[in-house]
Amino acid sequence: MGAATTWRTGVSTVDLTSGVLMGILNVTPDSFSDGGRYFDAPTAVSHGLALFSEGAALVDVGGESTRPGAPPVAPEKELARVLPVVEDLVAHGVPVSIDTSKLEVARAALEAGAEVVNDVRALRTPGLAELAAEAGCGVVVVHMKGEPATMQQDPHYDDVVGEVENFLLERAASLEETGVDPECIAIDPGIGFGKTLEHNLALLAALDRFSSHGYPVVLGTSRKTFLGTLTGLADPYERDLPTAVTTALGYLSGARVFRVHDIPSSRHALAVASAIVKAQ
Repeated sequence: MGAATTWRTGVSTVDLTSGVLMGILNVTPDSFSDGGRYFDAPTAVSHGLALFSEGAALVDVGGESTRPGAPPVAPEKELARVLPVVEDLVAHGVPVSIDTSKLEVARAALEAGAEVVNDVRALRTPGLAELAAEAGCGVVVVHMKGEPATMQQDPHYDDVVGEVENFLLERAASLEETGVDPECIAIDPGIGFGKTLEHNLALLAALDRFSSHGYPVVLGTSRKTFLGTLTGLADPYERDLPTAVTTALGYLSGARVFRVHDIPSSRHALAVASAIVKAQ
């Protein structure tokens, strides 16, 4: 089975043939790259509209940072951050993904018109899988070892690729048993979520294994620390070029959804990579 060609997200079916971009919109004061930059709702909405106009197929709205060491956020605070942004973007015709692990936040966002739940905890919060099944929304199942506050404190695997692959397939199977349409499920190996540089590279080198199972593979490398380690670029804002490199290589290995901060650089990378694949 090759790379997925479509992904159902609520009432929509996304064509993945040439790859798609998920624009990152952090409505937080403490995200690693752009914390505080889009914290008020009008600024966040303006940036979300810009991401969409630049070519994002989805705008992924999050109100709780999941950077290493990040503290948890109360549900009511997270909801107050994201719901006005989701409502406004949907009103402007922007397809929205909600980046959350909280049942209350996911429910409110879906009711406001969000099409996807993107969850770093793989929809293990009680009731969240059932909500996704009932809503018929798209879901992104992400692998994360531990919690954001502690996940980078000496993470260990005996076989990082096999362990992450098995976890994602087990979660996908569990969601299907709960009633989530398999065509709505995408999987994300969770680059940087409880992984060392070596773990991240091993997962990137094995993306074809993940894409062979028929689920769309989501890749989130954007501006992450491992890219800074590899390139010597200390400022996250300088890492959009290496991010775009991973977008192109990821596409060639079967990933089809790319969660990025900078749309134009990865859009150009996808255009080249998809043209190469079509020429084969």
